[in-house]
Order: sequence, then C-alpha cells, then structure tokens
Amino acid sequence: MQTATVLKASDSYRPTDDEPFMNERQLEYFKKKLLVWKEEILRESRETVTHLQKETENHADLADRASSETDRALELRTRDRQRKLISKIDQALRRVEDGSYGYCEETGEPIGLARLDARPTATLSLEAQERHERRERVHRDD
Repeated sequence: MQTATVLKASDSYRPTDDEPFMNERQLEYFKKKLLVWKEEILRESRETVTHLQKETENHADLADRASSETDRALELRTRDRQRKLISKIDQALRRVEDGSYGYCEETGEPIGLARLDARPTATLSLEAQERHERRERVHRDD
C-alpha cells in the first residue's frame, strides 16, 4: 500500500500503546493517513477516467471487443468500491474531528492501534467485529 510508504517518508512517528489513546499526535497521524489514502484513490480515479476516455476505439475482432468490455466493467466496479471507500474515509475524518475516532461504535471501548493502523476506517473493535460477523453468518444460513 503506497499510503504507508508516503507516511513513513514524511513522518517517522508511529502510535504506540505507551501513550494516551487518541491523543492529539495519534489523531493527527490517522487524519494524515486517511487524507493521503483518499487522495491516492482520487488520483487513481482521475487516471481511470482518462484511460476510459482514450479507450473508446472499436475492436474489429469480437474477442478483443469482449475482452475490452470485461476490462471496462471490472474497472468501473473497482471505482464504485473505491467511491464507497471514500465515503467511509470521509466518515472517519468526521469522527477524528468530533473526537469519536478510535472508539468502537458498539461498545465505546478503544478499537486498538494495530487494527486502526491496518484499517483506518474501522468503526468496531476486533471483538465487536467478530460478533457482528458471527451474527451475519447465522442469519445468512437461515
């Protein structure tokens, strides 16, 4: 993931459990991480739009045309997932601003720095997420 590389290059700070949870420095770290991630997604989206605009040629061969359409559909599906991810990133940035970032929406307990570092948009602690997934599995099997 390029986001981590960009952050390491510009700031060697990494949140640790030895400091107060979600102190100002940690909040700034996660805010920067979220903003860099969002910008990377937006940049990739702009490149996709440019690529799709250039890729308007008609293919004489039916197999080439089908392959091109499949690639286009996959790219658009990926962009749709990333659009939803941007929404989650924006929600996480709002939580940073209102002071609720890093705390489980279900229990109010800290989510955990390792989980937030791996998934900065997380809204549930690992335990709450596991309970949620177990409930989903049970209901899906019904």
